[in-house]
Amino acid sequence: MPHAGEVVERVLALSKADEVMVIVSDASEATLRWAGNSMTTNGSTTARDWAVVSVFREGPQTARVGSISSTSVDPDEIEAVVRASEAAAGSAEPAKDAMPLLEPRADAEDWSAPPARTGIEVFTELARDLAVGFDGTDRLYGYAEHRVVTTWLGTSTGVRRRFTQPTGSVEINGKRGEGADLASAWVGVGTTDFTDVDIAGMLADLSRRLDWAGTRIDLPAGRYETLMPPSTVADMMIYMSWSMEGRGAHEGHSAFARAGGTRVGERLSEIPLTLYSDPEASGLEYQPFVATRASSEAMSVFDNGLSARRVDWLRDGVIESLIYPRATAAEYDAPATVPGDNLLLTGGSEATLDEMIARTERGLLLTTLWYIRVVDPATLLLTGLTRDGVYLIENGEVVGAVNNFRFNESPLDLLRRATEAGATETTLPREWKDWFTRTAMPPLRIPDFHMSSVSQAT
Repeated sequence: MPHAGEVVERVLALSKADEVMVIVSDASEATLRWAGNSMTTNGSTTARDWAVVSVFREGPQTARVGSISSTSVDPDEIEAVVRASEAAAGSAEPAKDAMPLLEPRADAEDWSAPPARTGIEVFTELARDLAVGFDGTDRLYGYAEHRVVTTWLGTSTGVRRRFTQPTGSVEINGKRGEGADLASAWVGVGTTDFTDVDIAGMLADLSRRLDWAGTRIDLPAGRYETLMPPSTVADMMIYMSWSMEGRGAHEGHSAFARAGGTRVGERLSEIPLTLYSDPEASGLEYQPFVATRASSEAMSVFDNGLSARRVDWLRDGVIESLIYPRATAAEYDAPATVPGDNLLLTGGSEATLDEMIARTERGLLLTTLWYIRVVDPATLLLTGLTRDGVYLIENGEVVGAVNNFRFNESPLDLLRRATEAGATETTLPREWKDWFTRTAMPPLRIPDFHMSSVSQAT
């Protein structure tokens, strides 16, 4: 298999297009599964995924684009992919986001280095610590994944950029009892290398939640004061961040639209909360440049190589920024902003979740969300289910587990109505973990979280 950098240079040499971009990603992945207190499967894989984006110019702001992807590692197939990309460009409609490609930038000092790798040895300490939990009476199920992706980007204008992205996560589901007395709880963490994963702490948290579930309490649907731990806050904020495209707001078909413009500058929360993405956030770093194979309202192939920077989506409770590729930014006279691959919410107090529980007279502790879907894009109203643990708090203590619910809430409204935000901590979203793992969120207190109906989910 040729080195990824060689693939980039060969494509650039073979291309007959006016301009061409090449993205090569080499992925190394290790996984570990367990069920019923026994390890079940483990393994490691490597794979290559690469794309050629060809551009034919018909004027300064007119271009046709064709993008073809491949997983082949055969060097003899490179030219066929290049020609297919050119053919796709030749038959494409003019691109609405056409812009000049970025000027030369060659800052990839490790361009010729081999891709980073991982393997099942990354789970050695995790497996040892899990074995202690396997000796207990609770049944443990779960999954650990470590994925390391090295990406090379090269363009015909001289851009050369490379980045290695490690992504890891651990999820543990604990079960106790049988039949109608079955209790279930979930915990999860994100990591880059597993050296910071505290399995003993995760198991202790699971055991405490399963202890709470020893008492069962049925509650009707309704509005309840609710404490949302960081994981549930992350799931709601991620969906909101995905909806912050500038064009949709200007055209009036998103929750960030208002008559005559967007909601940038509008106060969303009286708590001075700042929601931001930052490629240099410690422990949550992500690829600091655009490398996309196809254009969307959030990213443009013409922006390939554009540096990512910190973007404050909310600042001190006020909507500060929306997502703008360069072409959209020029159209609406806005700054170009690259959507982030991490999300952090700060500005709350130093209170821990346990301290917030202790100050709660009566309310719910909502530990995980599941099956989140949009109901109304215009208000960003979302629906979903609670799962694996909703608990009743009375007089500062958790007194038992309650039935699950379907909820209807908008993350915008949650931020408006939140009466308390605690200390920000790194967390793993439950619902969006397969797509988005790098988050840091505070717990939130919502005075009237809407549980719209009772659910039979466990």
